[in-house]
Amino acid sequence: MDASEKMKYKLANGMKELLVHTPVDKITVKQIVDQCDVTRPTFYRHFKDKYDLINWYFDVLAQMSFKQMGISMTLREGLIKKFEFIKGEGQFFAAAFSSESQNCLMEYDYQCIYQFYCDIIHKQGADKIPEELEFLLRMYCRGSIAMTVEWATTGMKMSPEQLADQLIEAMPPKLYDLFKDI
Repeated sequence: MDASEKMKYKLANGMKELLVHTPVDKITVKQIVDQCDVTRPTFYRHFKDKYDLINWYFDVLAQMSFKQMGISMTLREGLIKKFEFIKGEGQFFAAAFSSESQNCLMEYDYQCIYQFYCDIIHKQGADKIPEELEFLLRMYCRGSIAMTVEWATTGMKMSPEQLADQLIEAMPPKLYDLFKDI
């Protein structure tokens, strides 16, 4: 891990410590840099704002979980890995998903997952995604993100396996046919 990556993790850990007592929307960059004993310019060399930091940390999760679907994991395995990571960092993600900012993690998660599934459809030979399929995909992604947020912010009572199975079960058949083999 290079120095830049180490600093990003240090800032993420500082943010996690602050989230123990403070909602995301109330945390300032000054609090993060004070927590980490670094300067504001150091923070801004790595991130645009606190939401960029949260989204970067989510990307770490994405690279290890759902972005591996179809490469080294099945759909179910990728979802389980994602939910295990969220559960392991429960306090961080519960707080991050609770933010209502326009830059919030919920919207970022939606964009990542929607684009990921679109890319899979394109790799299967579709130049343009048919309107009906795009609607189903948008609806499914919004719904699965909403259920993930609900799960993360209400105590994660279901196991990661149960949540993954239920989200796969809820997938519209036309989408399931496209993604079942990844």
